[in-house]
Amino acid sequence: MLVHSRGAKWAVWALFLLLFLPLFALPLLVVLGASLATHWSGVLPSGPTTAHYAAATRGEALQALTTSLVTAVTASLIALAAGTWAALAATALRRRHRKVLDALFVLPLAVPSVVVGLATLVAFSQPPMLINGTRWIVIVAHTVLVTAFAHQSVSAALTRLDPAYEQAAASLGASPAYVLWRVRLPLLLPSLTAVAGLCFALSMGELSATMMLYPPDWTPLPVLVYAATDRGALFTGSAVAVVLMAATLLVLLAVSRIRTRASYR
Repeated sequence: MLVHSRGAKWAVWALFLLLFLPLFALPLLVVLGASLATHWSGVLPSGPTTAHYAAATRGEALQALTTSLVTAVTASLIALAAGTWAALAATALRRRHRKVLDALFVLPLAVPSVVVGLATLVAFSQPPMLINGTRWIVIVAHTVLVTAFAHQSVSAALTRLDPAYEQAAASLGASPAYVLWRVRLPLLLPSLTAVAGLCFALSMGELSATMMLYPPDWTPLPVLVYAATDRGALFTGSAVAVVLMAATLLVLLAVSRIRTRASYR
């Protein structure tokens, strides 16, 4: 913290709390409170109960959680592989060609995700790529959305790599493939794990494109949260939302530990 006086430090912390609590912490705490309540009493929910979590951790909700996890993991791995490959390949391109490639990957971010959902629906509703009505169309849409983040993050990590390591390996007779697998990728491993966590979190929370594509037997958890709140089951929807947040945070914590170990290798 670039503040040295005691009064200035207290002012900075006060400003942080004034901004953090109403904008970030308070809405999440309200959702947590609603998941443990039976009715509203004034401003806050009341009537403590854990019955909503019984519905949020079994049956349809448990299946939806599994669907979200499978979709997020699959989309994240594909996006990580594609984004990393494209970022590595772009280093051999000319500057203007690299800009074109970057623009193509950023394009899904420049439009609302519902547009990506519509484009996916139109593109994969006719032979020979007829996957509409299957789980794969949801996974494809999520992959398209998160690959842009993977490509941009890996590209930024590549620019921070010290070329001296690669030059030293090449000067000792290492082949380009050896330099890639034993030098560049190990150096990128902390960034790759961070990218994987980001892609997973984004996929777990994706709703707009998913609403246009999901089949009845492949319903992700955000759709279930929306459906519950839409029919007035606010407390059950809040419990499902807390389960979604908890599952996402647990996976992110695991990824963070892997990233920490990779950083100290």
